[in-house]
Amino acid sequence: MTPSKNEQAPSDDPQPTRGKLSRRSILGGFAAAGVGAAAVPFLAGCDKSSGDSPPGYGTGINEGFDGKIELDVRDSTPDWKPFELRKAPDGAPNVLVVLYDDTGLASWSPYGGRINMPTLQKLADNGLTYTQWHTTALCSPTRSTMLTGRNHHVNRFASITEAANGFPGAAGRLPAQCATVGQVLQDNGYSTFWVGKDHNVPEEDISPGGNKSEWPTQMGFDRFYGFLGGETNNWYPDLVEDNRFIEQPYGPEQGYHLSKDLADNAIKMLRDQRSSNPSKPWYLWFCPGANHAPHHSPTEYAEKYRGTFDDGYEAYREWVLARMIDKGIMPAGTALTPLNPLPKDVAVDADAVRPWESLNADEKRLFSRMAEVFAGFSEYTDAQVGRIVEYLEQTGQMDNTVIFYCADNGASGEGSPNGSVNENKFFNGYPDDFAENMRYIDRLGTPDTYNHYPTGWAVAFSTPFQMFKRYAQYSGGTCDPLIIHWPKGIKAKGQIRHQYHHCVDIVPTILDVTGVSMPERYRGVEQYPINGVSMRYTFDDADAATKKQRQYYAMLGTRGIWEHGWKASAVHAAISGKGHFDQDTWELYHVDEDRSESKNLADQHPDKLKELINVWNEEAKDNYVLPLDDRTAVQQLGVERPQAEPPRDRYVYYPGTSPVPEGVAVNIRGKSYKILAGVDLAPDAQGVIFAHGSRFGGHALFIKDGTLHYVYNFLGIAPEQDFVAASPLTPGKHTLGMEFAREGAGPNGESLGATTLYIDGQPVNKGPMRAQTGKFTLAGDGLCVGYDSGDSVSLQYRTPGTFTGGTIRNVTIDVGKESYTDLQKEAAAALERN
Repeated sequence: MTPSKNEQAPSDDPQPTRGKLSRRSILGGFAAAGVGAAAVPFLAGCDKSSGDSPPGYGTGINEGFDGKIELDVRDSTPDWKPFELRKAPDGAPNVLVVLYDDTGLASWSPYGGRINMPTLQKLADNGLTYTQWHTTALCSPTRSTMLTGRNHHVNRFASITEAANGFPGAAGRLPAQCATVGQVLQDNGYSTFWVGKDHNVPEEDISPGGNKSEWPTQMGFDRFYGFLGGETNNWYPDLVEDNRFIEQPYGPEQGYHLSKDLADNAIKMLRDQRSSNPSKPWYLWFCPGANHAPHHSPTEYAEKYRGTFDDGYEAYREWVLARMIDKGIMPAGTALTPLNPLPKDVAVDADAVRPWESLNADEKRLFSRMAEVFAGFSEYTDAQVGRIVEYLEQTGQMDNTVIFYCADNGASGEGSPNGSVNENKFFNGYPDDFAENMRYIDRLGTPDTYNHYPTGWAVAFSTPFQMFKRYAQYSGGTCDPLIIHWPKGIKAKGQIRHQYHHCVDIVPTILDVTGVSMPERYRGVEQYPINGVSMRYTFDDADAATKKQRQYYAMLGTRGIWEHGWKASAVHAAISGKGHFDQDTWELYHVDEDRSESKNLADQHPDKLKELINVWNEEAKDNYVLPLDDRTAVQQLGVERPQAEPPRDRYVYYPGTSPVPEGVAVNIRGKSYKILAGVDLAPDAQGVIFAHGSRFGGHALFIKDGTLHYVYNFLGIAPEQDFVAASPLTPGKHTLGMEFAREGAGPNGESLGATTLYIDGQPVNKGPMRAQTGKFTLAGDGLCVGYDSGDSVSLQYRTPGTFTGGTIRNVTIDVGKESYTDLQKEAAAALERN
């Protein structure tokens, strides 16, 4: 195989010559190129004794050069071939991959769902709709497979990046043996763009000073615009452009929404490409925040669905399954699975579904509205994808652009049985309160909420399967929509394909249609073989036998194996914390005959079940799957990982810097802590001194109307915990701060204790406070000094709440055992010295 331009040629010399070369070597090199002794007097200026040589010349540099080199360039003949970049194969298509989050098979209109997706429907009507395309059941792992074509544990993505745990299959960093599709296409003449969600950058690297080796532009993408974490606020996103953090261009009051912004930037990248290199094909990975929480929808789109889901999620399941059968998505006779399929001793309460008829009128009204907002969010984002498609049509690029429109896992159950106005409660192990949720019913989807529908809709949108996202043993977690559209390369229009496939198959399909191969060695490293198979054979043969032989599944303690139309599934709940995997019961399904996995055949075919369990064990060994991890979300997200900056007792932050992301900021979770700020105040001093998080979880120290405030916003639950000084501040130098003394844990693990507010070492307010033990956000809304980024922590000021009327020297946050008084004295002395 021809090495790529980035591949290092192997050497027989264990220590190849580097740096200085002898004059003999230089002369030898030129002699090999046909340059005689008379042609090298220009070397006379070199230090013969030291062996110095002109930069860039040495043994082997002329290898492959077919020109002629003489002393005078006018007598020489150039040869550009060794220096030319590779070009894409003639006629190679553009590639657009649209990857949604958290979308079950029964959500969207092409599959029979009630969510209207005009752009997707147009592509389906002129392309292919796949009914047995599967994912890993979680976002980061699926996305890793669509980057490399290897299984998620081979990519070291057993789970999301925030849950990396240091084992070979779960380290959360792509190994050098897994080159990305971006790198391979980039090396073969493609422009490569990534817009939207990443979620494959290690959490500890998401910072302005963090290691950039796993950021998109180092992973083979020419340009990136989007967010690096698992989710973000669609009204106030945490944005990155290429290798730097940026602020959003305008706010929601001016019409901002992340989906629109992402489409704007995708179109601009394509326009720039067409203006400068119109003959060069491109690859665009477009990953919107939809349909991941928070479900943020422009009101007019949510209103389009008013009343659409009033019949409830169980009625929806009956209705949509009939539609799926009528459309040919599911075979006739497909049965529904139970609403709560797991045995009570296995199931976890947070993933339970409350039967619709058990709800009161207000609960039904709230849950229906949550589904309406979700639907509006999905359709609005589809409309933004439609703008990209429209641009391709207007510029004549549609015919030879391969479009993959899909989702990364099943519908999300992270909204709990009661739904949520703040999905971050799930990641803090804190229950939702119905009364609180009802207060926000008319503001769902707006900047006032971080909302997520209840588990009942997760099951409904994953009809007819069992369970939802995170459950890898069932198709409710893994069977997702995929539509492929390519007018030039696919003759069939509006047809359905039932071949069994998986997300690892996307990369080999892209390489197949572009005429590019995955190198055996990349940048000097031997590559792991691709685990996926190309789906191109299905494009024009609806009856072709599935080329997929087997596919293992493992996620958050759940596991399963599919082989030749049969599937074995271990009965275990995701992130249950129960362990005892050796005691799991296994179920057996003949998926070729029972698409919904509704008939457990374990008793009828024990030998088949044993055979498949052995296959799973074999795959687990070959793909670095073990150890299994079903610890709770709070436990997994709280794993201590190596940091470029080791954890310490004291952190000092300064004004005028970018937000410090939570993954690398001081960790106050479950601890006592102290905050001190050295300031020099003018009479009109106002604004944020320190802020971290958002209105959905965070804390801030600020001055309002001349008075010092410390607000801890506990998971967005009103009212804010506000500690206010008894009297206004005076002009001059001060040390301002607070101390939280943790005394114990509450019923849901939250920290309980007392907070004291200080001015110049003197207590000015004290009272009880509760604090989160989980993160303020999965990513973003970082720690700021002198302003607040994104969505404000407190409703008492508006973002950015910039500090004015004075100077902030620094802000110190201490999680050690030193007393507040000692810290205050130290800070006051430093302030005087300044």
